Amino acid sequence: MKVEIECFSCIIHRGYSEIVEATIDPSLRFKAASALLEYMAKEFKPNAVAAVLGTMRDRIIKRISNNFDVYAEKKRASNEAALKLLPSVKNEIDKEISLEKKFKKACLVAIVGNNIEFDIPGHEANLESLERLIINAERDLAVNEISEIYEEARKAEKILFLTDNAGEIVFDKLLVGEMKQLGAKVTVVVKGGPILNDATSEDAKAVSMYEIADAVITTGTDAIGLPLLEELSEEFRIAYDEADFVVAKGMGYAETLTEIKIKQPHAFLLRSKCNPVARHFGVMRGKNVAKLLRP
Repeated sequence: MKVEIECFSCIIHRGYSEIVEATIDPSLRFKAASALLEYMAKEFKPNAVAAVLGTMRDRIIKRISNNFDVYAEKKRASNEAALKLLPSVKNEIDKEISLEKKFKKACLVAIVGNNIEFDIPGHEANLESLERLIINAERDLAVNEISEIYEEARKAEKILFLTDNAGEIVFDKLLVGEMKQLGAKVTVVVKGGPILNDATSEDAKAVSMYEIADAVITTGTDAIGLPLLEELSEEFRIAYDEADFVVAKGMGYAETLTEIKIKQPHAFLLRSKCNPVARHFGVMRGKNVAKLLRP
């Protein structure tokens, strides 16, 4: 998924937000801003991928500010807010009788969790609104291929589940659990280092994902999505190649996995939080997407 001109505003806006959070030193703020603008002047081109630009932006800011987890407090708050809702949401899923209906509800909740993302222009990650969004999840479902996704999960032996954000990973536990009920072994993937508010191993431990998944591994890198394939760990490469089915949460994975030739079915579960991604999936902004992509 290539950048659009609108991506420029988002990348710079998020860079500004991160810089002022990363350091209070005016000289370092100006140094980081200048370095970011210099990078964008060279690399913001029509064939660029937003996730690659965003990854390099964050690395510039982290290196100059020496603050390597700008969103640490927001991630902690997101996990806590989602964990408070977890029992009631799980109870609603458990009320369903059939495995397919349980799967569908868990899928919808996992998509709503993707709303938890900060500093996207025009998007508000209001943790207090999660319960309302869950109630309206099916109404907001603009691309509904959950039945097809269910069938792929039902016949898969090995599923690779690519998580996105902290907080969101709490709701992912419910979908991982339903996939295991279908008989699959599920390997959950988090980021190899802090990037935006994406979930890392620390978040997986904080929300007890290790107790649900068959394995929890990292991508081996602090990149958004999978933009820099040469950085991926051997452990991740093996798990990705051996998976029968891949579930990819969030816009970063959608932006990057659509740039490569996939070898197995991929399910994209996300909230269309920006116009370029919304247009790619043919939906309005602020809608839920459950899209199955086959090789």
